[in-house]
Amino acid sequence: MGTAHELAVRWAGMLDGAVAPTITRGQVETLLEGYTARLIAAVQGTEDVSVAREAAAALVAANYRDPLAVHRSLLVLCKDLVRAVCPDPECPDYDPVRDRAIEVAAEFAAEFTAGLRNAALAEQEATLAAALTAAREAEARRQLSEARFQAIFAGASVGIGTVDISTGRVVDVNRAMAETLGVPAEDMPGRSVAEILGPANIGDAFDKFQRLITGQIASFRTETKHTRPDGGTAIVDLSMSVVRDSNGKPRFLVGVTVDVTERKKLADQLWHDAHHDSLTGLPNRLLFFDRLAAASGRIGVCYLDLDGFKEINDQRGHTAGDQVLREVARRLATVLPTKAVAARLGGDEFIVLVENCSNHEELTTVADDILAALLRPFTVAGLSVTVGASIGTALVDVDSTAIDELMHAVDSAMYRDKALRQGR
Repeated sequence: MGTAHELAVRWAGMLDGAVAPTITRGQVETLLEGYTARLIAAVQGTEDVSVAREAAAALVAANYRDPLAVHRSLLVLCKDLVRAVCPDPECPDYDPVRDRAIEVAAEFAAEFTAGLRNAALAEQEATLAAALTAAREAEARRQLSEARFQAIFAGASVGIGTVDISTGRVVDVNRAMAETLGVPAEDMPGRSVAEILGPANIGDAFDKFQRLITGQIASFRTETKHTRPDGGTAIVDLSMSVVRDSNGKPRFLVGVTVDVTERKKLADQLWHDAHHDSLTGLPNRLLFFDRLAAASGRIGVCYLDLDGFKEINDQRGHTAGDQVLREVARRLATVLPTKAVAARLGGDEFIVLVENCSNHEELTTVADDILAALLRPFTVAGLSVTVGASIGTALVDVDSTAIDELMHAVDSAMYRDKALRQGR
């Protein structure tokens, strides 16, 4: 329990500066200590890695919305969590613990991304609901609710604009809307939406706006790329609705925009981190099996296990081993055809997927090229070392072959190859 407490204190310290106004430092430590013991158990293999999703959801709920929070949390999960379980890199369990820690970090990143998106959508929905409510009240109680709407309209952190439904021309926009579109607020009233957006932005979102104007739909919501007049771009989450009077007659349109460019970048980065091996940069097990499940027709698979890698780790240390793994990944990327993708499954195991593989000869050529690339000596810490690889291959039609059967076939073929090499 002492280790779990120390890890929680370390994690809370890393989160300092990532603003969470709803919680104190002591409360952060208490919150994290509720998960650190289970996270330690997860990297030891006695608890499911999904506990990382619970920890991520708890931090988002505590109002950690800054990208810095997830960045620092991933550092704790990939480094401090491993040290808490295996302080000595030479420990026999070090590699399995590190691999499970990477899985824990991937689960954490995936849940944090989803939590950020849900929080952003909830904020946008609340803002749109408030704007629509205030707009409807303006028709019934003009003097009171018009002032309320103007307060929301002017001070909102999201963009709000109103459009005359009969002409399609802008009536008014707030400061946030002007900043999102990159057009001065005073330049928009009286102009058509098409004129303000410009030809570069007349796309799917504008088509939906036209359908809203003509009464074909009552509202829409979409995410669109917007090019500003200065050449800059933004990813915009746009919602638009028809506002009706008490008799149901359409009065005007209200649009709400949120600039989600940074959140989109963060989400893309978190997705990449969750689907790629942190050491080699190759796709990881999760992304590989996603690609395999999406493949159709005839495919070839090469399953690699490095020969002599354990001796390099034992004799020259894990730093040297990591250097070899990175170089293996680089060489695979160099020799593989464009329709092939390599992934690291963990440890010294790699796998290659060749889509639309024509025959056994093509797959054999790919395997021979891989072997030739790996047989060249590796330079590690100024010394030349040599590793080889045992490769199992399989050529199948994925439309009629289960993934489990395919993996069993290439796994068996790889071990047969390894036995032959050891015999020689």
